[in-house]
Amino acid sequence: MSSDTLRQRVPDKVKKPEIDLGAGATSKPPPEEHPSGPIKHGGSTQAYRAASLLLYFAITTVSVHVCQFIGAPLYFYDQDWYYAWMALSKRFFGLIVTTITQWWSPTVIRISGDASVRGQLKQAEDGRLICDFPERMVLVANHQIYTDWLYLWWTAYTSRMHGHIYIILKESLKWVPILGPGMQFFSFIFLSRKWATDRPRFQHRLRKLSQRHGGAAMGLTGTPGELDPMWLLIFPEGTNLSDNGRVKSGQWAEKTGIEDLKHALLPRATGLLFCLQELRETVDWVYDCTIAYEGVGRGQFAQDLFTIRSTYLQGRPPKSVNMHWRRFAVSSIPLDDVAEFEKWLDERWREKDALLELYVETGRFPADEGEVVTLNGHGNGGEKKEQRKYIETAVGTNNPFEILQVYVPFATLGLVLHLLRKLWIATMGAIFFWR
Repeated sequence: MSSDTLRQRVPDKVKKPEIDLGAGATSKPPPEEHPSGPIKHGGSTQAYRAASLLLYFAITTVSVHVCQFIGAPLYFYDQDWYYAWMALSKRFFGLIVTTITQWWSPTVIRISGDASVRGQLKQAEDGRLICDFPERMVLVANHQIYTDWLYLWWTAYTSRMHGHIYIILKESLKWVPILGPGMQFFSFIFLSRKWATDRPRFQHRLRKLSQRHGGAAMGLTGTPGELDPMWLLIFPEGTNLSDNGRVKSGQWAEKTGIEDLKHALLPRATGLLFCLQELRETVDWVYDCTIAYEGVGRGQFAQDLFTIRSTYLQGRPPKSVNMHWRRFAVSSIPLDDVAEFEKWLDERWREKDALLELYVETGRFPADEGEVVTLNGHGNGGEKKEQRKYIETAVGTNNPFEILQVYVPFATLGLVLHLLRKLWIATMGAIFFWR
């Protein structure tokens, strides 16, 4: 057969069928519906929401940044107090991202876990999530969309750990105005994805996180010399799930000779292995969260559906964000053999892919059949128990006035400056009088 015969034809562009409206009139089929329904806010309302959101975000983040600069000199006086102050500013930012979601993008969170986290996921009678997770852990998750870190930071808030979360990020984010320097004050870890460059600074930061600082300075109940609280968040996939990420994952699968995943990207072992090797003496647990967004169909990407505009301006956030939690003892993970660790991580991610496949098919993650959710009665220690597989709650703060904490350092600075000004005027007046 000739090469002409084997030449592939480029298929004609398939036209979508038209709908017969009667009397010879036709129309194109309606566009595919958004999983969160039609747009809820018109153009003028969207403009108002955008302006109010930007104003709120600007004022609150600038307040946090001022707070950080106020505390920066503490580094040269007492580093324990410096890190305590920066933890306070991080708590403030955790409140900011929580309230932004609560007010502009109210979202239902559905949470389940397996037997390894039994008894650690609780719900207050008013519906709030209470996570009884340890103060020090490494947290890994699949990376679906840019908001993943936001929901995980809120989870830290429910465990009173929102001032002690550390996120591993790509280096380019370091140069974002205000946010970049703010994240540097937070001691977040920035990686350039060049291991020769990243390794020494990665090691420096991880060893800082393994040092023992003054417990009193960190606001802990323990004695000075204890390890500081730390939730270290890393996305082993390295990027969020998208067309481009899907292609790169396929290329990596072909290069390494392994099968690609369906609903997640193949994880890279280098960064996580290094974290666990450096922290193995000070961290007992790796917590794994599998995240799925309701309405994302097979072959779709959450980032294409839940954009900033649709989520925060149009009133179309995910109908629910679903989390499934597991944990693994660091002592059970093969950290001294790279090949064995890569195998262990690959197995965990294939389990995660199976969880995501189940979610796509059923709209639910599996739940621990023996899970008993504890309900704390009005915060007074009273408890009652009931059988429940899932916790359904919403992102939000415990107290509607809690966000006002963000402005306290800023207001304090203004008050101090005002008093200093009055003192200066009084002093100059006295000197002038006695002359």
